[in-house]
Amino acid sequence: MSLSSSLSDTFIDGLKHDFPQFRFEPGRQDYWSPGSNTVTYNPARPLPELQYGLLHELSHALLEHHNYTSDFELLKLESEAWHKAAQIGSKYGVIISEDHIQNCLDTYRDWLHHRSTCPTCGLHVIQSSPHKYHCFNCQTEWSVTNGRFVRAYRRLFKTKNT
Repeated sequence: MSLSSSLSDTFIDGLKHDFPQFRFEPGRQDYWSPGSNTVTYNPARPLPELQYGLLHELSHALLEHHNYTSDFELLKLESEAWHKAAQIGSKYGVIISEDHIQNCLDTYRDWLHHRSTCPTCGLHVIQSSPHKYHCFNCQTEWSVTNGRFVRAYRRLFKTKNT
């Protein structure tokens, strides 16, 4: 067993001990599943990334994040979870810098920026419903996928000129 693997196991064992109300399971991607009360993590990642990801997903669990109804709300939940992860990390000697947190949040900001851009006039608008946007400038409506981890495809519904 390598030193990194041993450190990872020790860290994960500590989380399991300190948070017995949750299950911790290895997987391909980090995520929190409220339905099964499980924090899934990718054990193949380098130790700092493993720790950051586990702490972040654990924070979603501790903050009782179950779902969201808008893209903006998702960004808020992600911000809350990253800041909680930084607090929890200090107990384990894991320092998650504000730069790292902001870099991670930038991926969601970029995602939100792309999804909220009107495909007709380029204005940025707020969602009109969970999977739809409506431009108040040119009246274009478009739908977006519900996935956070997929490319933001848009399907145009109608424009004022059609």
